[in-house]
Amino acid sequence: MNIEKTAIEDLVIINPTVFEDSRGYFFEAYNKAKFLENGIEYEFIQDNQSFSKRGVIRGLHLQINPFAQAKLVRVLEGEILDVAVDLRKNSPTYGQHVSVILSAQNKKQLMVPHGFAHGFSVLSETASVMYKVDQLYHKESERGIRYDDPTLGIDWQVSLNEVIVSEKDVILPSFNEIDWSFE
Repeated sequence: MNIEKTAIEDLVIINPTVFEDSRGYFFEAYNKAKFLENGIEYEFIQDNQSFSKRGVIRGLHLQINPFAQAKLVRVLEGEILDVAVDLRKNSPTYGQHVSVILSAQNKKQLMVPHGFAHGFSVLSETASVMYKVDQLYHKESERGIRYDDPTLGIDWQVSLNEVIVSEKDVILPSFNEIDWSFE
């Protein structure tokens, strides 16, 4: 397992060691001891899974403190562009984002720590996404930022005529309108 740092501190990409042979492949998607060795100290308590078709953009979602969620995101089928936005007010990368292609083929995972908004777009015909969280869903703590916020300028790698977004996500505030952050 290789932990790849990104341009934003604490946001890392997990590259598993994949063992392939004539039968197929095997890899450890999660190994608590190896995560701890690399300073990733979350206690995951729930797995979530979604299925989406091409052009779907889910996000940008988060929960505020004390119910903030860390997420370990991976793709079981298809390909997505996974995006995390730093909302830690005291961070030198506040308001910046990292995007990475996660796919069933490359088997990469994105470790999204507390203090980040998260979302993804589906680049393949369909995609199944699974992610671990370290905090249960808490409706009153749910927040988000519009996927097409001009300040963030995220390129979701999906053409405008393909974009599919939930009604809930279309009415989210812009980055400049949010009245919460993480310290």
